[in-house]
Amino acid sequence: MSILNVEGLTHGFGDRAIFEDVSFRLLKGEHIGLVGANGEGKSTFMNIITGKLMPDEGKVEWAKHIKVGYLDQHAELKSGMTIESVLKSAFDDLFELEQRANEIYGKMADASDEEMAAYMEETGTIQDLLNTHDFYMIDSKVSEVARALGLLDLGLNRDVTELSGGQRTKVLLAKLLLSKPEILLLDEPTNYLDEEHIEWLKRYLNEYENAFILISHDIPFLNSVINIIYHMYDHKLTRYVGDYDSYMQVFEAKKAQQEAAYARQQKEIAELEDFVARNKARVATRNMAMSRQKKLDKMEKIEKVAEKVKPEFNFLYSRTPGKYLVTAKDLVIGYDEPLSSVLNFEIERGSRIVLTGANGIGKTTLLKSILGLIKSIKGSASLGENLEIGYFEQEMRQDVDNTCLEEIWQEFPSFNQYEVRSALAKCGLTSQHIESKVRVLSGGEQAKVRLCKLINRPSNLLVLDEPTNHLDVDAKEELVRALNAYKGSIIMVCHEPEFYNRVANDVWDCTQWTTRLI
Repeated sequence: MSILNVEGLTHGFGDRAIFEDVSFRLLKGEHIGLVGANGEGKSTFMNIITGKLMPDEGKVEWAKHIKVGYLDQHAELKSGMTIESVLKSAFDDLFELEQRANEIYGKMADASDEEMAAYMEETGTIQDLLNTHDFYMIDSKVSEVARALGLLDLGLNRDVTELSGGQRTKVLLAKLLLSKPEILLLDEPTNYLDEEHIEWLKRYLNEYENAFILISHDIPFLNSVINIIYHMYDHKLTRYVGDYDSYMQVFEAKKAQQEAAYARQQKEIAELEDFVARNKARVATRNMAMSRQKKLDKMEKIEKVAEKVKPEFNFLYSRTPGKYLVTAKDLVIGYDEPLSSVLNFEIERGSRIVLTGANGIGKTTLLKSILGLIKSIKGSASLGENLEIGYFEQEMRQDVDNTCLEEIWQEFPSFNQYEVRSALAKCGLTSQHIESKVRVLSGGEQAKVRLCKLINRPSNLLVLDEPTNHLDVDAKEELVRALNAYKGSIIMVCHEPEFYNRVANDVWDCTQWTTRLI
């Protein structure tokens, strides 16, 4: 049974085409992985099928009476909302039913016999619906899911704007799961999630009986939960049965076949054109030349395989720093209250440290305390001599109104336009991206703009806060290579073991010193 049908979908932004005559269908029980490079249009596709964005052309049809739940990587949580109020908003339709029932009960005192019969019938129907959906167990449901995702320990009365990126993701995910939609649409749900809760989500999706569409660049996670791949590539959407590894084998084989067929045809075309050019003027061979020209005219041309621009990251090394990069003495980090026990440590030149542990325990706070961006509650973290630090923040400012070109030029005013464009192109951004506003780019494209700033300024210590979030597979592989080639030291927060185990020489488990319950 088809739950979703998409036909003839065509869409673009300005002169930049995203989809051209795309078709797609979602069948009952399918667990779909939607993959493709940054900027290919995966999130745009989600916005179109959920009705948040109207396509230029095409038809999107959902089966009747289907409840769709969408975890959007760009969803916002407003100030004044608590974790509990966000989670309970999953049941807004039930609360509205309860309110309607209470209004009816208030009218019953003055009702006629005929009105009373109608009221009794309506409240009976409402009561049946409330019971069917376990309305009177909402508090226990909220507690159960909040506990599974580690939200109870944060305090359900906590304002959502005080939460870290990972904690916000958990709140949105918890709300989505509580609403129990028939279809789940998940846009990079593992971004900012720690390993423990990625494992929990993996178990949940494996047990999920209904269909879902998942966007993710976390290949081990993707492989563990999906059975169909849709690949977004060159404005098209292609279906593959199996996991990501199976899709890659088939895709690479098809790509190799197309490249070989294209090369053979180009050779044939060159030989035919050469024969025509040499023989069309000679009476004896004119007919043969015309015959070959007809063959050329009728030939169905094989398209050249579209090669996507792959990023190239090369971090510049400045000068040799002192032996000790960071020295912490009786350091206690936090904001209004401590997030850590007393910390004493030294980070030496040559260290490549990754900080791990659950969301909200203070990993980012520790980085910012080391860099002097926030004050420590107690003690100190002093930086060594001759340090030149490159800092990659977890999230980009939301008030940026520059184009990519302006953003890099602002950072490097001595660059000419050619140098700015070349720097962005090396990071895998096309000329269309370069002239776009940063805020309209995908999360992965924004990350590449920030990496562009980092790689063009010499440093001897890189401080990276979740650098893999939103990055596609090619960009992650290039980042691993570039970090291993970098001559300086690294302090990094990361939740992907398959990434950081290839870069780090020391792993710090931050749960050992946090004061937060996890």
